Amino acid sequence: MKRRQFIQNTAMASSATMLMGLGACATPSYKSLDSIGIQLFSLPKMLEQDLAGSLAMLHQMGYKEVEIYGPYPFSSTAAQERWKQISPTLGFSGSGFFEKTAAEFKTLLDEYGLKATSGHIDIVSLESNMPAIGEAIRTLGMDYLGMSAIPDELRQTLDDYKRIAERFNKIGENAKKEGFKFLYHNHGYGIHEMDGQIPLQIILDNTDPDLVFFEMDIYWTTAGGADPVEYLKNYPNRYVALHLKDMKEITHFKGDGGSADQWIDLWPLMTSVGSGALDIPAIVHQAQQSGVKHFFVEQDLVDNPRLALKKSIDYLRTM
Repeated sequence: MKRRQFIQNTAMASSATMLMGLGACATPSYKSLDSIGIQLFSLPKMLEQDLAGSLAMLHQMGYKEVEIYGPYPFSSTAAQERWKQISPTLGFSGSGFFEKTAAEFKTLLDEYGLKATSGHIDIVSLESNMPAIGEAIRTLGMDYLGMSAIPDELRQTLDDYKRIAERFNKIGENAKKEGFKFLYHNHGYGIHEMDGQIPLQIILDNTDPDLVFFEMDIYWTTAGGADPVEYLKNYPNRYVALHLKDMKEITHFKGDGGSADQWIDLWPLMTSVGSGALDIPAIVHQAQQSGVKHFFVEQDLVDNPRLALKKSIDYLRTM
């Protein structure tokens, strides 16, 4: 009896040791995020009403980088007109440099210890006004500028996506000549299968890694039915930035995520980072392993930026 009990206890102890060992191996070693950024589309109304005060608030919260959005003085006429049409609905008109020159905006950022690292602009501007864009990028000392979305009419078929990949390569080549990197931010479309292929993967597979860089929006990637961790694993060193926001409960688009009404349907589910159902630690850890360098909190037009953005950065700093 004693011998049998000894064998059983030894077996249990060995199993426990093995499980503990496996657990230790599986538990990731997280690196703290030294520099957390903010996409300024999170608080456009505050920035328009009090630019200096809003930048001071972001600095006090601990944000160190900002990602800007257009239109800018050098944006295409089409982009300028589109914003004029939607401004009454959005409730704000300020964007770009908020009625400042690039140099004036840079001075303000410096004053509050912020760096403009990245930004979004439209494809027409990128293809038609690169010299002016390059001048502004150099003034601000930015690393990246790119697109937040592909216009609807340019992504209707797989051939459209292949053509977009070719255009991205050309834009990336011209951006490199101007001293910055071209960035593409995925939205809710292109993640569902189309005619047996995944459009986003067509872009990833058909663009030059030295010319085209990617920014993953973890919210829209999840809404499209994909796993952010798997994309980061499968495409190491392609993603250089992440948009961090959380989802109250895991929810997918009713359709293919290709239309604005589907995006708007899911806006109410956005919440501060760490307050929802996304596995933020696992995503951030894999991002660090896969070469992501910049992490931007983004809570589109959040109702209470002072509270929500503070909650997000506090979570990320203590994660």
